[in-house]
This record gives sequence, C-alpha cells and structure tokens, in this order.
Amino acid sequence: MQVLRPMSTHHLMRMVNGCWLICLLFLISGQARIALSQEVTWIEPAPEHAWPDSVPWWLRNNLRTMQTNLPAYEATLEVDSLISDLDRFSVNTLIINAGGIMAFYPTKLPFHYVNPYMQPQMLGDVIAKCHTRNLRVIVRFDFSRVHRSIFETNPDWCYISPHGERIINDDMYMASINAPYVQEKALEIIEEVMQMYPIDGIFINMPGYHTRNHYEGTYHGIDQNEYDRKRFHSWSGGMNLPKEENPDDPAFRKYQEFKSFTAKDWIKKVHQVVKSNNPHVAVCTYMDDHVDIIRHESLTRGLPRWPYLSSDNVNSTMHSHPDKIVSNASIQQISFQSRYNAIEPEETAIRLYQNLANGSGLDMSLMGDFRDYEDERNFAIWEAMYAHHKTYEPYFGRYESPAEICLISPGYWPGGVAAEEYRGIQRMLKEAHLQFDIIEAEELVEQANRLQRYDLFILPRIRDLDDSTINLLRQLCLSGKLVIATSQTLRDNPASLEDLFGAQIRKFEEDGSGYYLHTDQSSVLGRLSGQSLLFWKYFLGFYDFAKADTSFLEIYTPGRPGPPEKIGGHEPTGYHAIGLKSHGKGLAVLLPLDLGRIYYLEGFEQHKNILLDLIDLALPDVTDLLQTDAHEQVEVVLQKYAANIPSNLGKPKDEGMLLHLINLTGFGINTYFSPVPVHNIHLRIRTGFEPSAVLSMIKDKRIEFAFHDGYVFLTIDQLGQFDGILLKR
Repeated sequence: MQVLRPMSTHHLMRMVNGCWLICLLFLISGQARIALSQEVTWIEPAPEHAWPDSVPWWLRNNLRTMQTNLPAYEATLEVDSLISDLDRFSVNTLIINAGGIMAFYPTKLPFHYVNPYMQPQMLGDVIAKCHTRNLRVIVRFDFSRVHRSIFETNPDWCYISPHGERIINDDMYMASINAPYVQEKALEIIEEVMQMYPIDGIFINMPGYHTRNHYEGTYHGIDQNEYDRKRFHSWSGGMNLPKEENPDDPAFRKYQEFKSFTAKDWIKKVHQVVKSNNPHVAVCTYMDDHVDIIRHESLTRGLPRWPYLSSDNVNSTMHSHPDKIVSNASIQQISFQSRYNAIEPEETAIRLYQNLANGSGLDMSLMGDFRDYEDERNFAIWEAMYAHHKTYEPYFGRYESPAEICLISPGYWPGGVAAEEYRGIQRMLKEAHLQFDIIEAEELVEQANRLQRYDLFILPRIRDLDDSTINLLRQLCLSGKLVIATSQTLRDNPASLEDLFGAQIRKFEEDGSGYYLHTDQSSVLGRLSGQSLLFWKYFLGFYDFAKADTSFLEIYTPGRPGPPEKIGGHEPTGYHAIGLKSHGKGLAVLLPLDLGRIYYLEGFEQHKNILLDLIDLALPDVTDLLQTDAHEQVEVVLQKYAANIPSNLGKPKDEGMLLHLINLTGFGINTYFSPVPVHNIHLRIRTGFEPSAVLSMIKDKRIEFAFHDGYVFLTIDQLGQFDGILLKR
C-alpha cells in the first residue's frame, strides 16, 4: 500500500457524472459481445416435506413472519379470520401472545396472572389450524412485568429504584431479572406452555435489565432489588451495587460485566428448558447467545429519520453472528405512545426489502390482529412484499457478501452520539454505493478468522477496545489492511492510540463551532477542489501527530464572529484533522473529529468527500467491486448467492450474484413519499465470471449485458420501488 497515492485518470473519470461507465462500455464494445440471457425458469420454493428433518426449520432462513401483539381484549379473536388473513399475506410464521405479563391460555400456575378476556380454546385452536396449513407458530412471552396482584404478595420480585420508586404501567410492575419470578417462575411458565401446546418456537420480549419505563420515556435508575444487590456482591467479590451509571466508577464498570454475565446465564437456562422439552422448538429474542433466531427491530425513534435502519440491523447482526438466523421486525406503530397509528407504507416497503437484500426474511409486528384495524394503509404493501418473497423464496436467505469494507459498529443497538457518528459513516458509504459489512466491536476477535476478506476497516467513535481487539487491528494493518478511525476512537486508551495511529491527545473541543479545516493539500483531497476552508462543529480533537508518518487538513481557529465588517482572523492552530501512520504494508488513519455525525445531522457533502477521498487515495482498489452512476438515494446491495433449496445444503454460495436495488428517492427530510422512478442506471460489477443470464425479478425479463475482463456491464432502464437483478452463472 502506498500512502497518498496520486489520483489516476481512472479515478478522475469516475468523478464526472458517471461518464467513466459510458466510456468503458464504448471502449469494450468491439471486444466483448453483448450477451443475451437464455430463457430462465425461476426455481420453485421447496415444499415442506423436501427439507430433511436433520435441518432445524429456522435454519432454512425463509421466514415470512407476522407478530400479532394482542391487547388483552383481543384474546377473543376469531381464529378462522386470523388464519384467512395469514393466508392472504403469505405468512409462514406467526408470533402470538402466550404468557408472562398475562396468560392467554388456561394456566394452572398460581403466580401467572390470567388475562380476564382469555378464551380457553383460542391459543390451541390457532396453533392447530396454523399447523394444518404448514404455518409455524412462535409463542410470545414477556417476563418484564407482573400484575399488581402478584406484586402485592411478592414485592421482592420487582424493580425498585435508588429512590425507592417502582416502574409501573397501569397495574403492571417491572420485574427484577435476578429475583425468583424471572429466575424460576418464568421457566415454569415456558415449560407449562410447551407441555400443553405443540409450539414451534418461543419469543421473549424485553429480556434483561431495565432502568427506564420505555412506554412512558422516563428514567428511574439502576435496579436496587435485594436479589440484585446480593448476587452482584457475591459475583464481584464484595462490591456494592452502584446507584449511578458512572463510567468512571469501578463498581459501575464491574456492574456492566455483571449484567452481561447474568443476562446470558438466564437465557442459557431458558434454552436448556426449551431444548430438554423439545429440541425442535426455536428460541428467539434480542440476544445472541443460546438462541436460534436473533430478533431485531426497525422502530421509529427520534429525529432525523434513519432510512437504512433495516439494512443496518440485518447487516450488523448477520456478520457479527454468521451462525445464527436474524429476523428483523418492522414495527408498525409510530411510537409506544402512538400504537394505533402506523408508519408510512413507503417506509414499510423500504424496511422489508432491506431485510431481504441483506439476508434476512420478512418480519412485521402489529398491534392486535387484522380485524377492524385502526390503520390499514400498509396492508397492500405487506401483501405485495410477502407474495414477492414467496414467489422468489429460493433467491433469498443464502448469501455471502463480496464486500471488502468492514464497518465496526459500537454495539447491537447503538444510541446517542456514538450512533450518530456510526450512522453518518454508513450514509457516506451507502450514497457512494460502496459495499460494506458491519461487525459489532465486541465480536471482532470472535470473527477474526473471517476478517482477512476485508481490505478496509472503519471505526466510528469506538472510545475503548480491549487489548485483544487492538492487537487484532494492529496485525490486520501489518498484513496490508487499511484502518480508518474517526472521532473519539481509542480516547480511553492513550497508549494504543499512540501505538496504532501515532497520535497523542493534547486537548478537546466538545463543540468545535467556528473552527475551520484548511484544505492545504487540495491535490490530495481531490473532491474538495475549489475549497480552502471547511466549516466545523461538534467534537474536535487537537492531537499531536508527530509520531505519525504524515498529517494534513490543518485546523484553523474560529477567528472573530460578528458583522461582515469585523469577521476574519482565522489562524492555523498547528494541529491537523487527519494523521496517517504506516504499519508494514498497511496504514492506520485517524480523524479526531465527528466526521460521521456532522454528515448525519448537517448533510454537507464536503464532509463525506473527506472520507471518500481518503479511501480513493490510500486504497483505490476497494471501490472497484461495484461502480454505478445511480442516484445517491438508490441503495445498492450486492450478494453472492446459492439457491435456498434443500439440495444446496452444505454447498458454497457460488451460483452467481444478486444485485438488490432499493429506491429511497421518496425519503425527504423526515417524510417518506412515493419514490421517483430512476431511469438508465449504468453498472459495472466485478463478477469474475460471465453470466449465463441476467434477469430482473420485478420485470421478469432478460437484461442485456456485456462482459469484459472479469466485469459485467449492464443498464437498468427503470427502477421503481425496488428490484432484484439475478446474475446467474
């Protein structure tokens, strides 16, 4: 790898409105034939009996799930009506209430509060009638709360805040994970349901620790339940349970480890109970250890809206836990306080197809069943999307990513400023149509044997990493990889910051408003041509890069604010916003500023261009996998595939490639409108093979293409909401 490689003619051409592609097509027209695909017969989905019993049903990864979150009064649902609606929507897996907060079946357990509207035959009838139509049934449990009648006889089973408060929703009290209700009684409830009904899976909602009332948006603090206090004291070797979430407190840092251990320990107990009763029953929840299906959620939260939410969730979970199945639920409601109003149909379509493009099935979560529904605008989208998956089922769910970029996620469900930095980097890569996989930071070492496939690793505001992960990054650099880190990455580990990036912290500005970045080497950052000063705000680090190989993009002082007559006075600080350090054949690049966050919140392309220029200059070949002149709001996901049919079990995913195109042009500010049709999208894809056929799923027709020197060239005449382009070997 060469540091600051001069921009080639090829890279300059790529920057001019997609002209590079037209030129290349013209140049090869005399050398490569235009290949017309043969007539292609789409593979039929495999019937239930074709799958061998040795393969657990969930590992087929062909879920079309609907979750009916039933309010108590909807326990009176009409079973035949429900089954008819599931058929209409091409559902093959139903999630329906069973117990926990309240029993939707005739429980015999005295500590299990019974829904006053409970119909004794309802749950059994639903399961039986679903099974006659080859529909799987996963039953839902929520052990986060107990009814007041249970609390009054067992108050020690429930959460209590540092100020003696309870978390209460109407007549339901938050339970404590380390108290007997969750540790013992919940397992008895699961076992009772399994002994009464031939279920296919269990789903556990809201497992783990809670500090806030999510349904009301109020914070209450660390649970001080006596069972938590005693268990933490014993597990930690004598520490007292912390009362505040203070990262500088050793007891709180130990408590974070304790929470992880105890949550995993509990789900392990659940797994043992389930599998001892029936190994063919799947365990599904929002955790990764001791589960068969990892559940995630696309849920509307805060501003700005995040149009890549399903891609984010599925991509990160699939590549952090490649041995598991991911089911990402699109939550129908707008918020916990607005459950009867649905998100826009256009957003639903984007979420569902992003699931498919990234390797998951379909999953919708709605309040109640479908009768007299309060907001039916999404019904047509569900019907169309689920039918699409049913028709083309063999072409979903068995993918291997060809991406050569790995984005490191701050966690399973990142939030706050760290999530803004992480999302901003994603948005930059998505809009540049660069293919990337996401791996959670804490899973990097676990996935170490898979990391050599990537050439570039991006760490957005990962403040601390353990020694094994840092050593892994160093080894990746030495082997020729490029590591780019932004914002406060390794801020909590100054020794590793200096070793990996050659940087020493001098000072910070948490709000860098008024500072400028000076493009003193515009020939290095070619996309910034014509600009000398770039405005700044948000976090800005002043780092000494004396031990790096080079640094640039000098930071200038804010100068004098005021009327036009008085402005100016911006002076060099002597500090730079980019530092580069070589490690063997590789390179580590640090940008100690909120590069992703400023693009996520402000949206000025000049900040995105900094990252794109760095990638081009330090590792230009990583952009060679897929190149297109598609609009920035056309999401492009490229996958290697094998047909998801029984005869392919255990075989490599090398039957060709699937190009997924998702039209996000209807997303504007915080509203989802109908997408604008996009015409004449030119693509160049490095396949390494000449396809025998290229076919559009949406138009069900052949697409003309050219093949030359390992690359496929093709044009998509028109893109509506989405399309799947099959490049068949």
